[in-house]
Amino acid sequence: MAEPRIRGATRVAAVLGWPVTHSLSPVIHNAAFAALGMDWTYVALPVEPGEVPAAVAGLRALGFAGANVTMPHKEAVADVMDDLTEDADRLRAVNTIEVVRDRLIGHNTDAPGFARFLVHDVGFEPAGKTALLFGAGGAARACALAVARAGLTRIVVALREPARAAPLADALDGFATEVEAIAFDDAAEASADLVVNATPLGAHGEGLPPTAWLKSAFLEAHQRKYGHHDPSAPIEIINVRLSARKGRASTGNGAGASRRSTPAPASSNTRPVWFAADRPTDTMFIDRSALAPGTTLAGPLVVTQFDATTLVPPGSRLSVAESGSLLIEVDA
Repeated sequence: MAEPRIRGATRVAAVLGWPVTHSLSPVIHNAAFAALGMDWTYVALPVEPGEVPAAVAGLRALGFAGANVTMPHKEAVADVMDDLTEDADRLRAVNTIEVVRDRLIGHNTDAPGFARFLVHDVGFEPAGKTALLFGAGGAARACALAVARAGLTRIVVALREPARAAPLADALDGFATEVEAIAFDDAAEASADLVVNATPLGAHGEGLPPTAWLKSAFLEAHQRKYGHHDPSAPIEIINVRLSARKGRASTGNGAGASRRSTPAPASSNTRPVWFAADRPTDTMFIDRSALAPGTTLAGPLVVTQFDATTLVPPGSRLSVAESGSLLIEVDA
């Protein structure tokens, strides 16, 4: 009989969010605890909006070792901490709660984490560049702080209510980065070197407006491949699913995404894929959630995900490691 993993002395940590059933944090942390031989366990705690003070007080009362915080509670949690670290105080948002005896300390690791992702995983250097940022909440402010610290020249913030960008601008006080707020629907005309989605859009298959940045990325790839621009080439959104065969995205009728075909009806196993209509081998725009471990795709393509957009240039290959990390190989 296998030894039980949870005992009377097992330390407990958690993630607080609403909703939170989709979170991979329990899987990741419990695997880490097991690998390190730690007598800890990690659970997801759904906390309704308005119940944050009671939930946080419960962490201390029940002896939790600490917790992570996800949408939409990062700002509300910051308001009930005993102490805040420098970034958490600047951003007025907390993503990690440390329980130290009788005090709760709020941390924010989003900004340095996003900075490492951009530079080391994507290879993007923000200095002197422009970013288009969807959202202005705690996650958005952390992303803005990361790129401002790295020397970004300008951030265009797309919001349904542009006036709500003020806290984000305040978080960048002391940095030279210019902040401009625009209406969400105007983002399609914005031009930027980097596009960041810091909203919940995409968690349930929703899409963002096809921005000028994405269109220009497509046109650049088209220029490199065919030797000329084709501004009239449309970008179409269809639903596809990955076939069992690695490296091919397929629509519901089994045809590869490298061909025009009738989209499959939306279902639980389909994800939005963006690609150039009428150009069978042009740039593909694919949602990160559609890429399963072991998948391999050839560039040019653009991968969109929750907190970044990655351009895979022509002459390179994208593969997904078993850990879920994206790996880009460029031909010499």
